[in-house]
Amino acid sequence: MSTKTFAIIGMGRFGSSVAKALYEMGYDVMAIDSSEERIQEHIQYVTYAVQADSTDEKAMKELGIRNFDTVVVAIGADIHSSILTTLILRELGVKNITVKAQNERHGKVLYKVGADKVVFPERDMGNRVAHNLVSPNVLDFIELAEDYSVVEIVAGDRMDGKSLAELNIRAKFGFNVIAIKRGAEINIAPRAEDTILTDDILVVVGENSDLKRFEREIV
Repeated sequence: MSTKTFAIIGMGRFGSSVAKALYEMGYDVMAIDSSEERIQEHIQYVTYAVQADSTDEKAMKELGIRNFDTVVVAIGADIHSSILTTLILRELGVKNITVKAQNERHGKVLYKVGADKVVFPERDMGNRVAHNLVSPNVLDFIELAEDYSVVEIVAGDRMDGKSLAELNIRAKFGFNVIAIKRGAEINIAPRAEDTILTDDILVVVGENSDLKRFEREIV
């Protein structure tokens, strides 16, 4: 069990799912929310659950918030509270601050006031759903930057029995296959001679335009 500790501020859908997942992975998790009702709902899924106002610097100090390895600010629609909480955490010396943002502008402000990482769960989930709707072979989609992504693609019949060298993916499409999943097995850093079978899952990284071309022409 890891000694790494997390505090999650805001027990809405996003915050509670992050807190529960970390707790189930064996980490110490403190849940913080201004609503006593929400704290009671999640008390069994975390190590500690505390009702507190995250925009109250004194309250945060008393909770020893700076002692946590990572603090996640998962406050929902209240952008002002999200920004003020992030600023307070930075001033209190929290080592690592991850904050949920509503939109790009909100995200820019969060970085300016001290966030180490900003996440956009609604936008990212929207991107994943859209890609899955348009390309049934795409299982997952993670945006690395504006033009680059990591994508899981199910190999179609046209790839069956062919090696990576035969498919010549890097030369033709300009991206890398970083892993091949086959059932419960995963081949990390596959070699040129490794063969792909129908229904293998290819984990690829590259520019979005190249990935889309690959989906159209090969998958």
